[in-house]
Amino acid sequence: MNNSVVINRNGFDQDRLKRLTASLWGYIEQGQVAGVTTRVFRHGELGHSVTLGWQDKEKEIPLQPDSLFRIMSMTKPVIAVAAMILVEEGRLRLDDPVDNWLPELANRQVLRDPAGALDGPAYPSPRPITLRDLLTFRPGIGFLNGDIPYDTATMDLIPAPLSYARITIGSPNKAVDLTPDEWLAQIGKPPLAYPPGERWLYNVASDITGVLVARAAGLDLAGFLQQRLFGPLGMSDTGFVVPAEKLNRLCVGYGTSSLTNQTVVIDHPDNSIHARPPIFPSGAAGLVSTADDYLKFGRMLLGRGKLGNERILSRKTVDLITANHLTEQQQYQAFVESGKWGERGFGFGVSVILKQNQIGPGPGAFTWGGAYGTNWLADPQEDMVIVMMIQQMGGQFKLGEDFTTLVYQAIAD
Repeated sequence: MNNSVVINRNGFDQDRLKRLTASLWGYIEQGQVAGVTTRVFRHGELGHSVTLGWQDKEKEIPLQPDSLFRIMSMTKPVIAVAAMILVEEGRLRLDDPVDNWLPELANRQVLRDPAGALDGPAYPSPRPITLRDLLTFRPGIGFLNGDIPYDTATMDLIPAPLSYARITIGSPNKAVDLTPDEWLAQIGKPPLAYPPGERWLYNVASDITGVLVARAAGLDLAGFLQQRLFGPLGMSDTGFVVPAEKLNRLCVGYGTSSLTNQTVVIDHPDNSIHARPPIFPSGAAGLVSTADDYLKFGRMLLGRGKLGNERILSRKTVDLITANHLTEQQQYQAFVESGKWGERGFGFGVSVILKQNQIGPGPGAFTWGGAYGTNWLADPQEDMVIVMMIQQMGGQFKLGEDFTTLVYQAIAD
């Protein structure tokens, strides 16, 4: 394999950084992941970078630093930033109803029993859904664990590529191929599970936000992101579609079957769902990117809206994105009841660290990972952004947690 390891001192103990490389190799040698590439950017420089293992294990194609990855839910912070660009321009407001742009979500009813039948007793929503509700995952639409009728129905409307990936590894939800308008009409049919602003629910709000951004901008979502975010930041390999000339850089998407516990191929470059424009460009889980491209996005947020000479957002806007907007009860429901670790809150599309409870980030750091195991984190206290890219959905391995721990244990300044 023609893989690479780059280590610079940059406030790190070099011997301790070698532990990180050895740990990553261990996951590959044990067959838990095919390959991994990481970036550790601190004090304005790349402090550590590794690219190990395989892009395609069966064909023995080595992973490269510019290999392409399905980043799934790491799309969510991108969509939140896109929405805030429109807020800064006055085309959207955080606390205005979204009804004018999304009439499918107007005049909602709310289930009296969120765990009951979808056709059960309901009452008029006390207020409309706002953009703030969407960005904080509190519009009353979404899911936590799939064990109640509302969660099941919502999961059955997950767009591609996430729905196809979930089905391949054994999840019971359906595959949905709807246009944004058709999808929103379906999401708008059931009553809300909770009144707007009351409860943190996962995933769907980002897809709704993507539709809102496109309608408010008067441009398809892919075009808006390219024009206002990816182009200015130099994220030349990020988008909903992998062009034909780049398919040779797309990793095989692997998963662990919940039925057999064996590794299966979810998406292959030879017939990838990402090789053609999506019917629905998913603001929750649709993007493909590289480690270096997403590092630029993370550095922009660490720079409070600016990367190099390009300012995407004001510093006050980024402060708002990365602040906690949940009550203590909502934090508990989101990050304890659903099994997520840590003392966390939630901002706009990102989880916010409120208290250090492991060898890792302290208060003010923010993050959000993806279903294929991809992860990133920005830490203003340490002036650092870290990115880890793999392509293994499901399984019980702790690579992401180990990666973060081993980065932080190596800080020596």
